[in-house]
Amino acid sequence: MRTWSTARVTTLAAALLAACALVPSTATGAHAASPPCATGELCLWAKPDFKGTRQTYDLSTLDINSCTTLPALPSKAGFQALVNRTGRPVTTYQSAECAETGEFQTYPGDGVWLPQSPYQVRAFKVWER
Repeated sequence: MRTWSTARVTTLAAALLAACALVPSTATGAHAASPPCATGELCLWAKPDFKGTRQTYDLSTLDINSCTTLPALPSKAGFQALVNRTGRPVTTYQSAECAETGEFQTYPGDGVWLPQSPYQVRAFKVWER
């Protein structure tokens, strides 16, 4: 099992923050059309554009730095849209075991609205700041 140092996660998070600032779909402020997702929550939807089955997680129920496998959907597909308002970086994984052999991406926690993930999200990790 490969572990990440705090410095490596911090460096990755900083780089992603800079990259996300250039992407319009990751607006850092809520607006009237934003899907409901409260401060401190990570919300995921089964379909693009914040539609379909929704799963909501908050920091009080999550183990930080641990893999959280999302529930299986009837179609056996993963989740396709997310909002990260946890205040912490969140890495989403194509793999249900948080394996880095598939696709994975880290999103900053300052308010990311992602209407369509580039892959089916089946698990995630919330990182310390």
